[in-house]
Amino acid sequence: MKKFFPLGLVVAVLMAVTLVGMPLKANAQGAGLVSAVLNRLEKNRRDLKSLRSGISMEKYNAQLRDKDNYYGNVVYVPAAGRNANVRVEWQRPQHEILTVANGQYNLYRPRLKQVLQGKAGAKNAKAGSAFDFMNMSGAQLKARFDLQDVYEDTLWGGVGATHMTLMPKAGASFKYAEIWVDGSGMPVQTKIVEKNEDATTIRLTDLQKNAGVSMDEFKQQFGGDVKVIRG
Repeated sequence: MKKFFPLGLVVAVLMAVTLVGMPLKANAQGAGLVSAVLNRLEKNRRDLKSLRSGISMEKYNAQLRDKDNYYGNVVYVPAAGRNANVRVEWQRPQHEILTVANGQYNLYRPRLKQVLQGKAGAKNAKAGSAFDFMNMSGAQLKARFDLQDVYEDTLWGGVGATHMTLMPKAGASFKYAEIWVDGSGMPVQTKIVEKNEDATTIRLTDLQKNAGVSMDEFKQQFGGDVKVIRG
């Protein structure tokens, strides 16, 4: 059975919401497009109080030239400071539930009757570097990334979006990232390319912005037969 760490998807789902105000590399012809997409991103981030959507993830192994696909649903509520509330429930190919709240994560694997718990930003957590990236301040983002390759694109399903590539200046654990921002300013697709050319692509579908979300959705209850493993 292939190893799968759903915590890594949080980067792709949330990172793009924090990208407003990054340094740009664009020619004069593209300046208007860049300005427009940044304005949409800023407005979306300001107005977004909650999000429900379908989610699909493709994990590509460059060495094997093979890919795995996962499907589920995600709920997201932004929070103050460095925190965010996230619930991702994978339905296929395996049932797993990840919740992140108050800087803590729970990854529940029903088939194994176990839950992995830990701090979202802990250095020893498997997705520690991912959470570090999500929680960077605007100043850190400006210092570490250049925005390149901005153009209009059409995703499957006929969804129009503006494409952008994020190039780390130094010190990143990945090679580069790409995001696709729709007309409302929502980052609906994100691709993270690792230094070994492995890639993870996340797509959000059937978006419901500012729908009713109970904070209880980010809490998981486990029976006595579930083993807790602390990260």
